[in-house]
Amino acid sequence: MIPRTAHRTAVVAIGGNALLRGGGHATIAEQFDAARRLARPIAALAGTGWRIVLTHGNGPQVGFIKRRSDLVAELAPELPLLDLDMCVADSQGSIGYILASTLGGVLPAGRVTALVTHTLMDPEDPAFARPTKPIGAFYPETVARALADAHGWHVAQDAGRGWRRMVPSPRPRRVLETEAVRTLSAAGFTVIAGGGGGIPLVRAADGGLRGVEAVIDKDFTSSWLADALGAELLVVTTGVDRVAVDYGRPGRRFLDRIDVDEARRHLADGQFPEGSMGPKIRAALEFLSGGPGREVLITSPEGLAAALDGDGGTRIAATTSALTPSAGPNRGRL
Repeated sequence: MIPRTAHRTAVVAIGGNALLRGGGHATIAEQFDAARRLARPIAALAGTGWRIVLTHGNGPQVGFIKRRSDLVAELAPELPLLDLDMCVADSQGSIGYILASTLGGVLPAGRVTALVTHTLMDPEDPAFARPTKPIGAFYPETVARALADAHGWHVAQDAGRGWRRMVPSPRPRRVLETEAVRTLSAAGFTVIAGGGGGIPLVRAADGGLRGVEAVIDKDFTSSWLADALGAELLVVTTGVDRVAVDYGRPGRRFLDRIDVDEARRHLADGQFPEGSMGPKIRAALEFLSGGPGREVLITSPEGLAAALDGDGGTRIAATTSALTPSAGPNRGRL
């Protein structure tokens, strides 16, 4: 059970897919319904004294926005075509509205705020040359390949669920609004930040900032932000109630509580594929490397309330060997 606490900080990362549980026809009403289900366990956590910073993904939504922009541009060329940085900004506004309005129904009035946040990346990050982040709708392979040929997309199968568009996903190096998040959280606000990993920016040659064609993984941004805020708890929601080893095999074993050393061993053994659980475990390990007294909870949106109450989910705790600062690229400062 999450204990009552005197203003400790928890970063809770909600996946973009968590708001869209249906099939190919996604609706706004569906996202509001999902957000209402998530609001109550988050409010319960806040009710025990935790300060909550809520982050969210945008994989499906940012792809819908980009696809809509592309289609409209074909019909009405006078309208501006949106690049991915603008699509991420749009998704932050719409998803922030959904989450803030539903949380506002179960938390004290006026104590929830959604920030448009920007994330700085290294322009030399090799991820720019390897599009691996799935966005938008799922397609049959033939449809996906036809769209790729027509629009110059990169497409690939996404964890056996269908084919999707893939875009670059560099590591976050700095969330520019970190101090604003810290100030609002300290003042008692539940803060929604880092949406979709943050609007992707790089520093230009003249010292200014410019948006780029990328979508940052929200789990790595959540890990970076949790580390920068000195949070004690990072909650990562995903499509399963608990992490497992030998997943999909007869010997499958669920993990209730492990330490960093065990998580590293399973990761090195290939138990957590890069297309599914791997990035979440890597983000967890990077957060736990920041200091003692930290914990990560991984569970499904549906299992969040029970897991926060100690019944379900996978908890990863820091160990002595975890306290060496991470050499991962998201720990740099630009």
